Amino acid sequence: MKKSFLLPHRYKLIGWFVFIPFSVLGLYVTLINEITPKWLKFTFFAIAGGGTPLAGDWFSLVKTDMANTIIATFVIIGGLLVAFSREKTEDEYIAELRLSSFQWAVFINYLLLLLCFIFVFSDAFWVVMVYNMFTTLLIFIVRFNYLLFINRKSGRNEK
Repeated sequence: MKKSFLLPHRYKLIGWFVFIPFSVLGLYVTLINEITPKWLKFTFFAIAGGGTPLAGDWFSLVKTDMANTIIATFVIIGGLLVAFSREKTEDEYIAELRLSSFQWAVFINYLLLLLCFIFVFSDAFWVVMVYNMFTTLLIFIVRFNYLLFINRKSGRNEK
C-alpha cells in the first residue's frame, strides 16, 4: 500500500470536538449578525490591511473584529483534523473512498460556485465566497463519512 500523509486516528475525535461547535457558532454569528464584544476587537498585524490592494495598506497594524477570524480558524483546523485522520482500519478500499470523496467534493463545490457566479450578485456574492472557503472540506467530510457508514452497514469492511 502506498504511504499516505494522514494524521493518527486519535486526531479525528479532537477534530469533531473542534469542528462541530465552531461550525455551529459560525453559522449563528453569520445569521444573527450580533455585535462583537469589545474584548474581541484589537490591533493585529495584517499583510493586507483593508480597502483595495492598490490602496497601499500592506504590512500594517489594523484594529479589527477577530471573532470571524477565530471561528474560521477553528472550523478549518477541526475540519482538517476530521478529514485527514486515519480510520481505525486504513486500507486500499478506504483510500479509494477518500479519493472518490475528494474528487466528488471538488466537482460539486465548483458546480455550486459556477451557479453562484451566474445567479448571485452584490453583497450576497461576498457571503457566497466566504462560505465557499469551507464547502469543499465540508462536502468531503459528509461524503466520505456517508460512504463509510454505508459500507459498514453493508458489512463490506468487517474482518
